[in-house]
Amino acid sequence: MWFLNLELRQALYLCPVTRPLTVTAEGDPANKDYEPQTICEHLQYLFALLQNSRRRYIDPSGFVKALGLDTGQQQDAQEFSKLFMSLLEDTLSAQKNPDVRNIVQKQFCGEYAYVTVCNQCGRESKLISKFYELELNIQGHKQLSDCITEFLKEEKLEGDNRYFCETCQSKQNATRRIRLLSLPGTLNLQLMRFVFDRQTGHKKKLNTYIEFSELLDMGPFMEDTAGASEYELSAILIHRGVSAYSGHYIAHVKDPQTGEWYRFNDEDIEKMEGKKLQLGAEEDLEPSKAQARKPKCGKGVYRSRNAYMLVYRLQTREKSLTVEIPAFLQELVERDNSKFEEWCSEMAEMRKQSVARGKVKHEEVKELYQRLPAKAGCPYDFVSLEWLQQWLDESTPPKPIDNSACLCSHGKLHPDKIPMVKRVSEYVADSFYKRYGGGPRLTVKALCRECVVERCRVLRLKNQLNEDYKAVASLLKGPVRCDEGFWVGKSSLRSWRQMALELLDDPEEDADQSNGNMNGDTKSKDETSSEKQEEEDLKFNEDIVCPHGNLCILENERRVVSKDAWEKLRCYFQGAPEFPTSQDSCSQCKILEREGEENEALHKMMASEQKASLPNLFQEKSRPCLSSWPEEVDELYVVSKFFVEEWRKFVRRPTRCSPVSSVGNRDLLCPHGGLMFTFASMTKEDSKLIALIWPSEWGKIQKLFVVDHAIRVVRRRPAEAGPDPPLYVTEPELCLDCREGLLCQQQRDLREYAQATIYVRKVVDNTKVMKDSAPELNVSSSEAEEEREEARLEGEQDPDFNQANSNPKRQKVSHPNYAAYQKQGIRRSTRHRKVRGEKALLVSANQTLKDLKIQNLSIEGTTLTEDSATLGSLGVTPESVVLLKADEPVVDYAAIDDVMQVCMPEEGFKGTGLLGH
Repeated sequence: MWFLNLELRQALYLCPVTRPLTVTAEGDPANKDYEPQTICEHLQYLFALLQNSRRRYIDPSGFVKALGLDTGQQQDAQEFSKLFMSLLEDTLSAQKNPDVRNIVQKQFCGEYAYVTVCNQCGRESKLISKFYELELNIQGHKQLSDCITEFLKEEKLEGDNRYFCETCQSKQNATRRIRLLSLPGTLNLQLMRFVFDRQTGHKKKLNTYIEFSELLDMGPFMEDTAGASEYELSAILIHRGVSAYSGHYIAHVKDPQTGEWYRFNDEDIEKMEGKKLQLGAEEDLEPSKAQARKPKCGKGVYRSRNAYMLVYRLQTREKSLTVEIPAFLQELVERDNSKFEEWCSEMAEMRKQSVARGKVKHEEVKELYQRLPAKAGCPYDFVSLEWLQQWLDESTPPKPIDNSACLCSHGKLHPDKIPMVKRVSEYVADSFYKRYGGGPRLTVKALCRECVVERCRVLRLKNQLNEDYKAVASLLKGPVRCDEGFWVGKSSLRSWRQMALELLDDPEEDADQSNGNMNGDTKSKDETSSEKQEEEDLKFNEDIVCPHGNLCILENERRVVSKDAWEKLRCYFQGAPEFPTSQDSCSQCKILEREGEENEALHKMMASEQKASLPNLFQEKSRPCLSSWPEEVDELYVVSKFFVEEWRKFVRRPTRCSPVSSVGNRDLLCPHGGLMFTFASMTKEDSKLIALIWPSEWGKIQKLFVVDHAIRVVRRRPAEAGPDPPLYVTEPELCLDCREGLLCQQQRDLREYAQATIYVRKVVDNTKVMKDSAPELNVSSSEAEEEREEARLEGEQDPDFNQANSNPKRQKVSHPNYAAYQKQGIRRSTRHRKVRGEKALLVSANQTLKDLKIQNLSIEGTTLTEDSATLGSLGVTPESVVLLKADEPVVDYAAIDDVMQVCMPEEGFKGTGLLGH
């Protein structure tokens, strides 16, 4: 559209080039591709190519790259036009030639005034403003004139929106409207088809018809009707598609010199017949039952539901303007034309050679295809069917013959791969290998005898499997002599039939497995643990093999089968571990079991003694609290809450958890040895990180555990009785610098997060979701959380009172070397319990409230209204719960499910050259 604006094109051609062309010593232009440096140079070069290039279309990749645009993301064409015109005007403002410097304002800039009239005194105030386009609301309108009328209609300022009158010196009722003062030569009308839908929180496109005429008289809308106001349609930008987030742009532009209309659709350019605008396929939308028929219109009138931008040109403007390309630009165009012609010649030569090769290939295929089938009794070869298809495809030259995909592990033709090859005559095979090479060659003797025999055995086993399954089931019911039986895992016996079927269906895949295969080959000992885990379900009788490779000690996991039953099972699982009943269980496992039982008894005794010694530490309600300091003591000791939690887990489950050996208070101190918490913070927000100890229990803790640092809080009473409160001091003392650094870091983490989760919860009638919709919210203490965790792990009560009912299959703590001691540290709970009517969003701190596309939000009683404010500045931190007030009963909350799953901000043209970056 800008190219066919002759005045703009002429002005850009007059803009001097800031960088001269590279020339050789003889003064001729160097054979180096021209690379424009500025936006003006890019437009100059593009316009010159559009004007005199011999190419069918011009690729604007250099221009796109210079602006830093992402062509893979759809952007708003109206916003692009507005930003680029502003950038171009700013760029040309430094030009000395006024025709160049002021071209954007002359062509596209008009003036209107915001006029406010006081209803009390009649005082009229004007605010004059420039415009480069008129943004017209089309919702509820059918004609362009109605949209312009609404744009200029009068607005009443009443109530809270009253106007402060300078004459009356008070707020008064008033009226406000827009008056058009002057219009540009090129009038851009932006039809606002993309609007925000409050119900869904999305942008949506208005696919309604708008009627506009080829001639537009703006006189009735002007304040001064003396000037020229007759416009004619010169361009239409079409957005094809029903969504605001996807679609395709098409431009219809009129050549002002010839009056012919052109349709620009990427690289497809079409001149319309009869110098008439034709809106055809661009008006087709996706099928819809509610889709209305296109209404009929008269001569010179058009209706469109996809028209996005209308451009009108003043009728009095010069239409026969001749735009000459500067000499240096014309030279660049001719150089590009020469390269294009050379490329066309190369393509023609390549096409000619391709045709010649095709003829030769055609004759070859014609000759060999007739002799391709092998006659009965004549020698033949097997050739890869995939290669033959490539050979018949004349568009690509065939590669050397590759039959490797049809071979078995013995290097011969696999019987199951026969469908992948084709039998051809020996004569044709000789021709193929002579011309194209490759291999290995598969003659009549290439079929693998060993694989054929194996496949026959597998087929027999498949047919025999049902009978063997019944036989084994019958043998398992009969008596077994202890000295003649074999140990088999109960799990293997339950699923041996399915395991056998899987092995028989794909024997090649399991040919190298150490168990359940046909060849009985063992796998290397250094195979990765991930491979073992994947194959564990396929191994028969591995469920009774201990970690040392011997028979496991758990007799309830295995049973004895007769020799006859074992022989039938071994037919299918030749490499399965074999354990006669005469073989003893693993001696190493027996030793570890005895040691585990001893350690288990030791741990139970240790837990019982520690629980009896520290009853207040075990019962959370019996521990002291800083907010209600007991009168009978003047000092309390501090330990990490993490230590208390780990110790309580051990006391509750001594057979499952490792004993705690040390009190790690180092995490509560700074690198300088000072305390990181104030007395006030330990009573409030930091109380979740510490636990208080009675002085009587502190001495016992020092005897039972290794304490790295002692921390205590001392209460110093005033010397004389009076109103002065007691003084609380800590030992070691608070490190102010590190405390401030910790607080700053915490605040920074809460304000500078990226891709964190927040939760948007719907509320009704300004109240939260009732507790009965999420009863688990009523229990939030760490005590209840631990109880649920214990029940989930083993379903048992306190082991001190329920030893008789313990699970015999539980894993024992067998040896001190196997005990893994967790590193102590400060731990915060990050668990969020989701409630009904709540959605999770992934957001960043630098997102604005507007990016969420959700309205009526509040957090901690504060309504979030400032759309331009970032989430970090509004106090929305990771794991926050933001309330969404459902003030409209017609809102379908599920409709915003998509945007609330992962809500990423719309960047628009942020970071591109359009914004000066």
